[in-house]
Amino acid sequence: MRDVIIIGSGPAGFTAAIYAARANLAPLLIASSVEVGGELMQTTEVENFPGFPEGIMGPDLMDRMQKQAEKFGTEIVYDDVTGLDIAGPVKKVTTGEGQTFEARALIYATGSAYRKLGCERETELSGRGISWCATCDGAFFRDRRVAVIGGGDSAIEEATFLSRFASRVTVIHRRDALRASAAMIERAQADPKIDFRWNTVVSGFLGDQKVTGVTLTDTVTGASSEMPIDGVFEAIGSDPRTHLVHGLLELTAAGTIAVEGRSSRTSVPGVFAAGDVVDATYRQAATAAGSGVVAALDAQAYLAELDDAANAQIGQADGNTATGNTQPVSDVVAGDKAATPA
Repeated sequence: MRDVIIIGSGPAGFTAAIYAARANLAPLLIASSVEVGGELMQTTEVENFPGFPEGIMGPDLMDRMQKQAEKFGTEIVYDDVTGLDIAGPVKKVTTGEGQTFEARALIYATGSAYRKLGCERETELSGRGISWCATCDGAFFRDRRVAVIGGGDSAIEEATFLSRFASRVTVIHRRDALRASAAMIERAQADPKIDFRWNTVVSGFLGDQKVTGVTLTDTVTGASSEMPIDGVFEAIGSDPRTHLVHGLLELTAAGTIAVEGRSSRTSVPGVFAAGDVVDATYRQAATAAGSGVVAALDAQAYLAELDDAANAQIGQADGNTATGNTQPVSDVVAGDKAATPA
């Protein structure tokens, strides 16, 4: 029996582990078997994470977070979670190798996954001209020509942001009209740096070590063409990784895990959520890290309440014994396995 199990190894998961470990909760963090570190492992230089004025490579940032978590006593298991049993006071986590871990509290921080086009060389050129975050990478394309793929609010917001840096921003949309809000469309159409390619999809990427262009296909005529470009930002959405908690936790209309106000408390007592899995709006490394702090502090408070309740029950049982009531202590705390520290 452990105090805390953390599922997820991105900024939220590792930050929660750092705080939980420093609170002497000896957390167990279950990372992926192959994708430890989350989406930042596919990011090149990160310039907007506090404390790194010269910037830091995404994988290096996650490596530092992991080392910091381990320094304070976090145990890490490199496996994939395949099942959860969180209804009772004891939270049970089953992994792909068949191991089952138990804890009094669970922090769910599995993040989100950007939707990808599925084109050839997309993975190879990721971080070499292909990005999913204008806020993260826009400054690297100062005075360059870039393209934004998508037609919703996210795509237009990315395009508007990129126009601060790029010399030209082309929005590529598969339809002949945008799905974004009217105010955002008006703003983008009024921007002299932004133009549009309608009824068009990106069918391939060009370039050897970095993106030099894209292959385009007209969705009406089927005609193919090439467009020189220095960077491509994919803004076709992202999906929170909530598949493990479908039917177990309450979700929002956006598909994220529902939490109480600004807390990390979910619809199940003792289960907390942090990072992109609860954030459908900001999805930044810094906000995810802050969310991990909240989850760790909430879990710590929850465990303290359990301990206080258990001590009160034991004290009451001792008092009953002293006055002649011989009801066994085991009956007083029966079923509250979570109330006794591991």
